[in-house]
Order: sequence, then C-alpha cells, then structure tokens
Amino acid sequence: MSEHAAGSPAVQDVYPDDVAHCYGCGRLNEHGLQLKTRWDGDETVSVYTPRPEHTAIPGYVYGGLVASLLDCHGTGSAALAGYRAEEREPGTEPPLRYVTANLTVDFVAPTPLGPPLEARGTIVEVKGKKVVVEETLSADGVVVARGRVVAVRMPEAMASQG
Repeated sequence: MSEHAAGSPAVQDVYPDDVAHCYGCGRLNEHGLQLKTRWDGDETVSVYTPRPEHTAIPGYVYGGLVASLLDCHGTGSAALAGYRAEEREPGTEPPLRYVTANLTVDFVAPTPLGPPLEARGTIVEVKGKKVVVEETLSADGVVVARGRVVAVRMPEAMASQG
C-alpha cells in the first residue's frame, strides 16, 4: 500500500453512527474486523491481518473471512466511487452507504494465516445507485482470491432501523 493510501481517511470512518455497526467494517463494532478502505490512485485498498480465531485448518484462513473481506472492501469501494462520481469528499452530506446486491468469490490459492491480507478493488461501473467492483485479495503479494461485488446505495429505511 502506498504512503498516500495509508495516510488518507478510510470511508468507514465517516459512515454515520447508525450504519457503522457492520461486523466486517463497522467502526462501532468492537468485536468486528473494522476493515478500512481507502483510495490508492485509481484503486481502492484495505489491509487486514487475520487473527488465530480465523483458522480453517492450522496455518490457513477460513473462507468465510476471505469472503467477508471482499464483501466489505467492495461496499467501501462502492461508497468511495459514489462520492468520487458526485465530485465530493467522503463524509459530506448526504452520506453515502452501500450494501451488497451480489458477491462472487473465486478462491484461487490457500490463504495463509499470519501475513496481512491486502484487498484491492477496481471500479468497473458506476450507474445510478449501483456500483460494480472487481477485487483481488493477496497474501505476501500472491493473489489468493478474486471477487466481484455489485453494491447498491443503501435504502433509507435500513438506516432508520437502528
């Protein structure tokens, strides 16, 4: 990850409190992963280091974590793309929050437990309330999974349930 990406604010840090509880990326979920997604040039990036409880078999991460990281990185990437498409900074009003309409994950290599995992996203389409993101998840520079997220702008009714 570039220094620029590491120093830029994560989109999840500006999600409104009533929609910041997601297990994967919610900053208000103390038991969650608290994934952070940022721009790195024209790509998005998130880095997460798996914990021992994410074990599938000794030495390897379980697939559910891989899918969760791609899912939340995808919706975070969609929010960043939505702000960029509207030519405004993340955190400006009205807030943008996206949810998953479709998630596809291809597991291409075993995911080792230990090294940080880096999710990278490329915005494929921004059309109305829909954003499509293609992603990779890598460990030590080796791609272990590929994903595609179709994210849609979160319906207002979801935020008012809190």
